[in-house]
Amino acid sequence: MRAWPSKCKWLPLQNSGRCLSYTHVCKYHKIWKDTKPFISAKDALKKEPISDVIALKDSMKYFDAEFFNDSKLREMEDGAKEFNVPAFRENRKLVATENGGLHNPSVLLFKSSWSSGSMTSETRSFEYPRASSVHRPTNDEDIAFMSVIELGELIRTKQITSRELTDIFLRRLKRYNPVLEAVITYTEDLAYKQAKEADDLLAQGKYLGPLHGIPYGLKDIIAVPHYKTTWGSRTFKNQVLDSEAYVYRRLKSAGAVLVAKLVTGSLAYDDIWFGGRTRNPWNIEEFSTGSSAGPAASTSAGMVPFAIGSETAGSIAYPAARCGVTALRPTFGTVARTDVMSISESLDKLGPFCRSAVDCAVVLDTIRGTDAGDPSSREVALGDPFHVDITKLTVGYLDDAEMEVVDVLSSKGVKLVPFKLNYTVESVQSILNITMDTDMLAHFDNWQREGHDDDYEAQDQWPVELRRARLIPAVDYIQAQRARGKLIREIKDSFTVDAFVGNVTDWERVCLGNLVGMPVVVVPTGLKSIENPPKGGTKRRTTVTTGIYAPPDHDHIALALAMAYQSVTDHNKQRPPIDDLGPNDVIQR
Repeated sequence: MRAWPSKCKWLPLQNSGRCLSYTHVCKYHKIWKDTKPFISAKDALKKEPISDVIALKDSMKYFDAEFFNDSKLREMEDGAKEFNVPAFRENRKLVATENGGLHNPSVLLFKSSWSSGSMTSETRSFEYPRASSVHRPTNDEDIAFMSVIELGELIRTKQITSRELTDIFLRRLKRYNPVLEAVITYTEDLAYKQAKEADDLLAQGKYLGPLHGIPYGLKDIIAVPHYKTTWGSRTFKNQVLDSEAYVYRRLKSAGAVLVAKLVTGSLAYDDIWFGGRTRNPWNIEEFSTGSSAGPAASTSAGMVPFAIGSETAGSIAYPAARCGVTALRPTFGTVARTDVMSISESLDKLGPFCRSAVDCAVVLDTIRGTDAGDPSSREVALGDPFHVDITKLTVGYLDDAEMEVVDVLSSKGVKLVPFKLNYTVESVQSILNITMDTDMLAHFDNWQREGHDDDYEAQDQWPVELRRARLIPAVDYIQAQRARGKLIREIKDSFTVDAFVGNVTDWERVCLGNLVGMPVVVVPTGLKSIENPPKGGTKRRTTVTTGIYAPPDHDHIALALAMAYQSVTDHNKQRPPIDDLGPNDVIQR
């Protein structure tokens, strides 16, 4: 037996087998390797029934830690009871009584930038192109599929009012939502109020920019005062947050008009929510996939000109690809997430769903920025995508790239080269899952403890993953982050081009891109026939898309390349056949 430090004030109690300063360590025990005397396995078994030690030993296999003898297990059990559990409970009282991760963000921050110093140069607005010779179409359908830039010009030249645009898009939302199930809450009163403000400002000669008077939708994880923020979950379907998300504040200050809170999959997982399951406008017998289901489907169907969604692990890329819309997953940290439901503070990103890459650039320029409520947010010194000389770029293309994109960019003067990302880390997908699930559980700890996972809409999703996350030790979470750091260093070294083109829904690449924090633009590149079409034919189609990836803090490069491609193609302008219904679907006329 090792002796206690002779100066310990709890020395008289040494025969009891413990130092009373165990949970409040005395200054001598701080430097002493052993705070407790050795207890033999025999003595441990006398102290507690054998079943307790056996149970603890058996549980170690779930932590890949089957190397402790019985004496050490007994010591661990005592330590957990006396120190760990009380500390866990105290910390939960401080920060975990509210779900959603809206408050008390972690001080462990992820920095996605590859620059050696912080990029703190002055953030300048992009110089937007002005649409020329834009005239108001004669029918509302054509208006609904105009770009933000075009609609902005109609507003600026007073060919249409914000009130009229708001009417058009609210009618379309209400007409097609019974089929697509893409809307959770209509913000009709707020929309007409904001539209009036936009029209009144213009009448006074005050024009706020290209989003002035433009309707849009928000994924329903983003807080807006006086309206429900349901997170897509039946547990929170009546929740009203008395706060105003940073991204909403930015759009409001730009004169944009919020017409709806759009579907998020329940707790931002996939496309199933408490009111149903969101469908794909290009094939209404399919679902939209991804938790930004509402923003993708609504934008695709011309129900809103643009929408804001989020991605932690594919929730911008997947629904944008499925629904055939242009979307941007920005560099991590570019857009502050204050008052937005959090899955993972080192993975979550907000980004736009739009008709074109030009529109994505306009919306990004409006919503980007840092906020005190999101310590991971920063002022990313992006270049202006409208002033990138793409002929000076070298762009790689992967084996799974859509070659039409490669050919078009090459014809525009871009240097295209075969490319492959090289890295040795084989655990990319598990690093993503360990990070995401553990972080999510920290934000919904109370939800799980109160048994609300039993009420979750899809039992094979968060309930299973978050129960498993209970068995992820802190040490292995940290090891995953160290492996993530190794991955990032290898990707940085391998990224020898200015950008690359490749499949945007490859799961390994989705995980890798989110772990690294790199931006990608989802670009529609065509249509193909659906599998097993009904007899007699159908207008339904499967969308074909690709991704244009850039290093962190170089979103403008990816956007410039996407704009160049779309300047000579029209895939992003195609309209889905949402009137081509299945036998059990109806549209409200």
